[in-house]
Amino acid sequence: MKTRFAFIGFQHPHIWDLVTRATAHPDVEIVACCEEDAATRATLAAGGKVKITHTDYRAMLADVPSDAVVVGEWFAKRGRVVIDALASGRHVLSDKPMCTTLAEHAEIVRLAAANKLTLGMMLDMRDSGVFLKVRELFRAGEIGELRAVTIGAQHPLLPGVRAQWYHEAGKHGGTINDMAIHGLDLVPWLTGVDFRRVVAARTWQAGPPPGSQFRNAGQFMMELANGAGLVADVSYFAPNSHGYTLPLYWRVTLWGSLGVLEAAMPAKEITLYKEGEKAGRTLPLAAPAPGGYLDSFLRELRGQPGATLTAPEIFRASWAALKAQEAADRGLLNVDL
Repeated sequence: MKTRFAFIGFQHPHIWDLVTRATAHPDVEIVACCEEDAATRATLAAGGKVKITHTDYRAMLADVPSDAVVVGEWFAKRGRVVIDALASGRHVLSDKPMCTTLAEHAEIVRLAAANKLTLGMMLDMRDSGVFLKVRELFRAGEIGELRAVTIGAQHPLLPGVRAQWYHEAGKHGGTINDMAIHGLDLVPWLTGVDFRRVVAARTWQAGPPPGSQFRNAGQFMMELANGAGLVADVSYFAPNSHGYTLPLYWRVTLWGSLGVLEAAMPAKEITLYKEGEKAGRTLPLAAPAPGGYLDSFLRELRGQPGATLTAPEIFRASWAALKAQEAADRGLLNVDL
């Protein structure tokens, strides 16, 4: 029997990866699509990529039988939609972030447990051949014990291209919560070492269009469970003309007791600097696993083995990102996780 998907919200381009994969998946059927914003509906109708069946998501939940709800709304709306979907008895697969407040996060975790439901997330960096290879090398002991991590996740701001709601008050929810979740999911998955606390965090505004409410710059420090440290930058300062092609895009460096591993999303190879050697070594990437987040979601909701991304891991990374965002918003230091 196919798993019936209902989509809610098409105001972020990430959702199209899942539309494509769900449409092509032999075990998935898309039974409804809801978009509440009239301007977005008009754009979707003109493009012809998806058929909107509902203009009110609550009506869709009430009227259309489905097994899982996919959430792609603007960020600060997502928490309410996820909560309502879980309360209605549906599994949820969300773009990241799934919510923008700690209270929403707590309610999502509670409902998923109480109703025995699965929550998935589009954390597709785990599916990259780059980071699959980094994980393999680290867990094989190539650089020894983890001592520090640096992450550079600079994005282009792309004025006029990026959705206007990023710049509207109350809709975004914070650049750390938006972007850092990828890194906060990656590091424990790559290394097996979880996070202990948020040491410090900051967001600010630098260079957005006039009148924008978007705090487009974010940096934070974390302490890991073994005492290692993480320093990360999740700002929108990359040159717009380069798009997402810079070799610095999602650059992750793992510093260990026996060497260093460096990789980035656009990289064609991994660089390994070993203690005792005089030059770095370049290593080929692993085979990618495209759509792994969807496969994991389907496996988990069906009770099948083999999921490589689980709801507890998603909840852990989401909580850490929200706590880092809270530290930035409130000027907090040394916030335990």
